[in-house]
Formats: sequence, structure tokens, C-alpha cells
Amino acid sequence: QVHLVESGGGLVQAGGSLRLSCAASGSFVSVWRMSWYRQAPGKQRELVATITDGDKTNYADSVKGRFTISNDNAENTVYLQMNSLKPEDTAVYYCNADLQIKYGLGSRYMYWGQGTQVTVSS
Repeated sequence: QVHLVESGGGLVQAGGSLRLSCAASGSFVSVWRMSWYRQAPGKQRELVATITDGDKTNYADSVKGRFTISNDNAENTVYLQMNSLKPEDTAVYYCNADLQIKYGLGSRYMYWGQGTQVTVSS
């Protein structure tokens, strides 16, 4: 069993900051990548940022320069620092983990957190 527990969402005014955290726990041997997605009402879920096991990062164009993804490999935790927040950043943010459950082929799976609401008021 693998669990992703997110925290850090909330209500903030435009221009403010929030920091999301996602901790992965359970039985797995390694982390390939961890990502943050978001889904606004009436819209499809979209990728916000990704960090690989080699600490390579990638961001959606809409958040480049404002959001920073980082990780603590020892704690299997990923963070999303969100600065200069805009009302259009309002969404439910989901953590996603691409994990190797056990050694060998066919043991790589993706898991989702329960989501955390981020609301940015204008």
C-alpha cells in the first residue's frame, strides 16, 4: 500500500504565497518522479510541475517563474512553493507519484493524493 498525504492548501489573496507538501509513505523501492497537477472547476486536470529522481524539473508555462518544485528524498516528500499567486491559480492541487514498487519489470505504478484546495482571491 502506498499513500500520498498532501497539505498546505488554503485561501490567499492575489500576490500572496502558499507552500504545498506531499509525503509518500508505504512500500516502494524508489521514486521515479513526483508531480503536482491541478484541476479548476469545469476544466481538465493539468500538469503544473514535475521533479525527477535526478532533480530535473519541468513547469507549465503558466507557472514558470512563480512556482518552484523541490523534494526531500530522505523523507519522500515533494513541495510546491507558489509565489505571486493569481486568481486563475485557484484549483484543487493533486500530488502524483511515479513509483517503483518492487525490483523488476512491470512494477512501476502511479499514485494520486486526495487533493488540496487552493483559492486565490482578487
